[in-house]
Amino acid sequence: MPVPVPAPAPVPDSEPTRPSSPPAPAPSAPKPITLLYVDDALVIADKPSGLLVHRGWDDDDDVAMFRVRDAIGAYVYPIHRLDRGTSGALLFARTRESAAALHAAFEARRVEKQYLALVRGHAPEGGVIDHAIPKSEDGPRVPALTRFHLVARSPVDRCSLVLARPETGRLHQIRRHLRHVDHPLVGDVTYGSGAINRHYRATYALHRLALHAYRLAFDHPVTGARVAVEATVPDDLGRALDQLGLPRTAAAPAPLEPVSAA
Repeated sequence: MPVPVPAPAPVPDSEPTRPSSPPAPAPSAPKPITLLYVDDALVIADKPSGLLVHRGWDDDDDVAMFRVRDAIGAYVYPIHRLDRGTSGALLFARTRESAAALHAAFEARRVEKQYLALVRGHAPEGGVIDHAIPKSEDGPRVPALTRFHLVARSPVDRCSLVLARPETGRLHQIRRHLRHVDHPLVGDVTYGSGAINRHYRATYALHRLALHAYRLAFDHPVTGARVAVEATVPDDLGRALDQLGLPRTAAAPAPLEPVSAA
């Protein structure tokens, strides 16, 4: 005997409203970074203070290497490091061959690096700091040499602006060397003075390490032509220099004879 089939339930004019999932957040736009020089072999970026060069030194998702990669749409190779608190000219290669050539130039001391540093006290007219320091964290001490000359002394406070030229590339070299000659950098929480740093934060709104990679010069890894780039001092340091009666720039001294490798 056939089994009776129940009549289908009436279909409503519209489906019941179901709560919808929130829309996925739109991908954030790449954070900008100023590029000072770009060609097929290399890129020089203007790193802001507070930004790491790459994730190898921490677990930050926002690093200079990623910003440069996003700006040019291609992978880049970091060539040297700047501390998180340091701003200024930062070099990347765009090919393995250029990276190898630039690393060799740094090792052979064929790259000219100039840094503007705001230091405590009345610095001398110039000098050479030849003082061994660790090449890396907890590493053995190795020879290190920094040349410096006075740019100006502040007429407002007891501090000076100097141009530092490291001949070697050791960890925190400029910061350690200037501390060694009793002129620590303003804003340096590791090698400086807490009381001095608080004074400059409160009086001049200087909330960063007062070190800026001002000039970078080297022979191009492909063409051999001289590349020389200067990075303008950013306002987060420049405004304090203005209040202190100090310039935001420095005339480059005559080239010095290269220092023989240790």
